[in-house]
Amino acid sequence: MNHNIYLYILVMAGVTYLIRMLPMALSRKEITSPFIKSFLYYVPYACLAAMTFPAVLSATASVISAAVGFGVALIVAYREKSLLTVALFACAAVFITERILEFAA
Repeated sequence: MNHNIYLYILVMAGVTYLIRMLPMALSRKEITSPFIKSFLYYVPYACLAAMTFPAVLSATASVISAAVGFGVALIVAYREKSLLTVALFACAAVFITERILEFAA
């Protein structure tokens, strides 16, 4: 079967453009519903979390070290530290957990 990559790219670009253009073209009035505003505000965060979380659990050699790193990242982020601080603490937690698991095995 002959696959034309340019056709795939063109279709993908068209679908992406339509998804972004249609809501703006169809709704000309400002959204006043607090529920819809709140829903649309949190959609990007929910999508990012849904795409990122499975990768977090499979990024290390062990699911245990991934869970420990994720937990440490949640705690540090909850304390409103910077993104760099959260990432450094999570990496350190994964590193230490991996070493502990390596010696235990």
